[in-house]
Amino acid sequence: MTTSSATAPSPVSTARLSFEDDGTALTFTADGRPIATYTYKPTDDQYESPRPFFHPLTTLGGDEVTISRPWDHVWHKGLSWALPNVGPHNFWGGATYTRATEYANLDNNGAMTHESFTGIDQSGTGITASESLTWTSQEGGPVIAESRRFSIQLLEDESAGGTAGAYAILFESRMSNVSGTDLRIGSPTTEGRENAGYGGLFWRGPRSFTGGEFRSQDATGTDEFMGTRSPWIAFTGKHDGTCRSSTIAFVEDSSNPGAPNQWFARSSMFACLGSAPFFSAEVPLREGSPLTYRYAVVIADGGVDAPRAAALAGAAEAALRSWR
Repeated sequence: MTTSSATAPSPVSTARLSFEDDGTALTFTADGRPIATYTYKPTDDQYESPRPFFHPLTTLGGDEVTISRPWDHVWHKGLSWALPNVGPHNFWGGATYTRATEYANLDNNGAMTHESFTGIDQSGTGITASESLTWTSQEGGPVIAESRRFSIQLLEDESAGGTAGAYAILFESRMSNVSGTDLRIGSPTTEGRENAGYGGLFWRGPRSFTGGEFRSQDATGTDEFMGTRSPWIAFTGKHDGTCRSSTIAFVEDSSNPGAPNQWFARSSMFACLGSAPFFSAEVPLREGSPLTYRYAVVIADGGVDAPRAAALAGAAEAALRSWR
């Protein structure tokens, strides 16, 4: 089955999962409860580098794990693919950091524009959307043609151990340079700002998650995870009101260029986590040589100990391997 942005709203289901398209966003539900909204036609200001994003994201138990347009960084949008230093362009939002200017408003905020959904597949264990996007400069010129796929998949399998109450968003971006000139993708750190290598698939958590805990296969901690490398990393925070815990885990596909990438990880200032494949070294994006990056983001009810974190990461890795 295929759909496009022009398709009239219609609910579609596959087993426990379903989705509806209202012409600006896809909303996914599990057992009738909304768990993920993907806004593909945002109405954000140019300064915020308009782009598709996931928000709200909730656990299967109903706890919300994203924030969008926080007052301190209004360009943070739940979970989104965002890059701050793409040649002279900013596809992250806000001010741009360069060696020459440090942080400055450079009138270079681009946009990622949804062109169409080339297909939505409900077969197998989840729902996969395939999307075509064009990245344009602030002046409107084409910079990147992106082929994007993402899939919502339940990971609840008691036989696997530790994956109950969890689902994953599998994400793939294939970026092709159409700007007419070679581009180099970097970060504020490649421009000289220490430990600020953000750019990639980025998640911003609720205010109540501030002070939460990171866990990798080797250790637990907080801000010391900034810039570290590991195949996966998880973050657990607590919700106001319910006082329950939720966990977000990022798992990288081992086929990614430069894998394992560094992670952009903060806990004490505010809760955020992102893949950062351009953290400390620029990566060229040349015409005719596209770059492809693949990740799984796990959203789980409750906290994690070492065995459960490993089980969630293992289930997400298996899902990525089978999702080709």
